[in-house]
Amino acid sequence: MKRMRSRHHRPSSGGGARHSNGQTPLNRNHVFDSNGPDMRVRGTAQQLFEKYLQLGRDATGTGDRILAEAYFQHAEHYFRILNAMAQAAQQSQMERQERNQQRARSQQEHDDRRQGDDTHPESERDEQVEETAE
Repeated sequence: MKRMRSRHHRPSSGGGARHSNGQTPLNRNHVFDSNGPDMRVRGTAQQLFEKYLQLGRDATGTGDRILAEAYFQHAEHYFRILNAMAQAAQQSQMERQERNQQRARSQQEHDDRRQGDDTHPESERDEQVEETAE
């Protein structure tokens, strides 16, 4: 039996670029393949939002309210994705700031302890010198 070779050298987990929770990664450069009401559109969430918004406006201008509503619903979907991305970015930024603050506090505590250890042996030496002088 002949062995089949795959073009893509990825494990076939079925998830592809998805996380374990089944959601697409929240990366603003992630490219989506969107099946719109009457065509297929490809682009980032921002590009798709703008594209569907413009298509909805165009459909409104031609008097096709049904198609316009469908486009606006697609635009809303990508608007929600953009908001989720913004919230995730803000949360990760806050977490990064907290980690940096914790790291700075830890470093400060370490420096304080080290500085305390450096001054402590000198004071012991001074006490020893006083004892031998008496």
